[in-house]
Amino acid sequence: MKKILNLSLISLLFFSIMSCSDDDNKTIATGMAAPVLISPEDGTSIVLDPDLQENPALTLVWNHGDYDVPTEITYNIEMAVADTDFETVILAGTTTNRVLILTVADLNGIALEAGLAPYEEGSLDVRIAASLGTNNAMPMNSNSIKVNITPYTTESPKLYIRGNFTAASGYGPNWGDNTTPPFIQAEAYGSPAFEGYIYFNDPAPEFKLIPNAVDFTGDYGDADASGTSGVLIQEGETNIKVPATGYYRVEANTDDLTYKLTATEWGIVGFATTGSDEGWNNSTPMTYNATDKVWEITITLSAGEFKFRANNAWDVNFGTGEGANGLSYGGANITATAGTYKVKLNLSNPREYTYTMELQ
Repeated sequence: MKKILNLSLISLLFFSIMSCSDDDNKTIATGMAAPVLISPEDGTSIVLDPDLQENPALTLVWNHGDYDVPTEITYNIEMAVADTDFETVILAGTTTNRVLILTVADLNGIALEAGLAPYEEGSLDVRIAASLGTNNAMPMNSNSIKVNITPYTTESPKLYIRGNFTAASGYGPNWGDNTTPPFIQAEAYGSPAFEGYIYFNDPAPEFKLIPNAVDFTGDYGDADASGTSGVLIQEGETNIKVPATGYYRVEANTDDLTYKLTATEWGIVGFATTGSDEGWNNSTPMTYNATDKVWEITITLSAGEFKFRANNAWDVNFGTGEGANGLSYGGANITATAGTYKVKLNLSNPREYTYTMELQ
């Protein structure tokens, strides 16, 4: 009877403890100690290499937190811009172990999310946030360390276009009211050579080139009051004026401070268009679809080859490029089998030009 009574008392005590609130539980544990981040050293500097994206970049090691409670500990690895007291936290990972390895790609993504500039050294603070179980009970933060990081980007810079033509051309509101303006794009990060194709559906189009999509900071305009000099400046500029309504190849160079506007009308040319070599002499015109922002044509093709070219000339032409249905300037001839096709040429994504052929 005594043993049964003791067991009953133990059971009662167990259920009493389990029924306590989370706040009560937080006061039970004694002798708690936060985890200690021990590696890497404070002030470590890392230059990230885009050619080594899967390689380890940062290994974080810390001592386990001491809760005096036999419950699994969850560790959140938190990062923030240095000296901001973790005002905006970026979660770098979660684990129940006491080590976390971040690859080059992982750390680069965190650095860019935090706002660090590509190819410039910036600093992040790192800490370990410990808690119990899945309910984040009894949270404790470790010491913090500073890591100096030089991130990279594989994204090509853009020059956004704001002007008086965007509403009429299907690109959204005019000038500063446009939050998603069209753009031209550089060949690669650090390149000053930009290009893209823009539809100007306005009798007197004007625009400026801006290195951000938010406001007019750093905008480029024409160096001459005429707005047609082909020379760019950033102070005392005038709007760039387009000669007439049309579909233009827009080029700019931010080193040379020059720009060029080339009106284009697109067509298909080649043996496949006529079934003879005469097909290489004259283009079959395509029509611009302003709604879908593509050039298109329904055409009966013979078995053979063709290309896309502008203005019934060979100065600007596209053949096969990288990726499925990708195009490149002066690329190889495109092969067609006999049939009637809806052919579309999509130049609306700068530097990523494509085509499609749908059998009718």
